[in-house]
Amino acid sequence: MKATYIFTRTILSYLEQRAETDALFAESFAKPDKNIDDCITYILNTVQKSGCMGFTDLEVYSLAVHYYDEDTIEIGKPKNSSHIVVNHVVELTEDEKEQARKEAIQKAQNDAYNRMMQPKKKAKRVEITNQPSLFDF
Repeated sequence: MKATYIFTRTILSYLEQRAETDALFAESFAKPDKNIDDCITYILNTVQKSGCMGFTDLEVYSLAVHYYDEDTIEIGKPKNSSHIVVNHVVELTEDEKEQARKEAIQKAQNDAYNRMMQPKKKAKRVEITNQPSLFDF
């Protein structure tokens, strides 16, 4: 399974921060035979084996720490297809927010103009048949 750059970067960032504050984990994190690609492969294979569709951040981070803590661990084989969703927050500056607002307004104006300029579709002719009602008898 090929992980997205954002997923890999998020896991790596967490592990680096943990290594800075946890001396015991820093030793595990520095092992020469461990790397982030195998860590991600281990996480994805473990998630796939579980059959669950979603994991909390803490669960995923725990899997990453477990990979680095264990000397002999079965990481599994990398696979080519998967769909990973990473929930992360994007912080925009005030200038970026203003630019996004202007672009949204311009897009809405262009869409409205394009709808006005499209030729109107002719309504289909529906033939109404006169059916007698109960009151006609």
